[in-house]
Amino acid sequence: MDLKELNKTLKNFGELVVLKSKENLKSQGKGGGPLIDSITYDIDEKDGNIQWSLLMQYYGEFVDKGVKGKDPSKVSSNAQKTGQQAPNSPYKFGSGTYSGTWKSFVRSVAAWAQIKNIRLRQYTYKDGIKKSTGKFAKGNYETIGQVIAKNIFNRGIKPSFFYTKPFNAAWEKLPDEFFNSYAVELEQQLINKINGS
Repeated sequence: MDLKELNKTLKNFGELVVLKSKENLKSQGKGGGPLIDSITYDIDEKDGNIQWSLLMQYYGEFVDKGVKGKDPSKVSSNAQKTGQQAPNSPYKFGSGTYSGTWKSFVRSVAAWAQIKNIRLRQYTYKDGIKKSTGKFAKGNYETIGQVIAKNIFNRGIKPSFFYTKPFNAAWEKLPDEFFNSYAVELEQQLINKINGS
């Protein structure tokens, strides 16, 4: 496979991964923000070497691979959802692998909740069964941000694999000639990149 053909193959590969990654974000309800607009790829040629990269906002890694919660046991058993969301993620809240201050995290969650028009509801218990009163609970979006942020921090963020799945699928579709020419070194580099090692 000559250099021109290799470039064409990598370009098609990149376009497919980007397209499917964006489609996945949209279908998962994560479209419309800076992340989806930032997804692109780059082919860099230098000294006879070619490097293919998938580029996006830094937090795309957290969306794709998820983030382990700090302590799921701290989530109230009355919450609608409990338990660890990303047990196999390389990232974890409160470990330094997921950076950011608590205040900025809460502000981000509050802003997201406002965009999504999320409101807290009042609940009551009758015969041990939790039921909604049909009324909104008191509290502004800062309060909502605190409640949701605490839940996310302790339970984590579920992985979406929005780019991992299309990358692996596109990889399987690469022509045999590509692998025969570049397989060993390039495959290992790309697999290491996609697995975050």
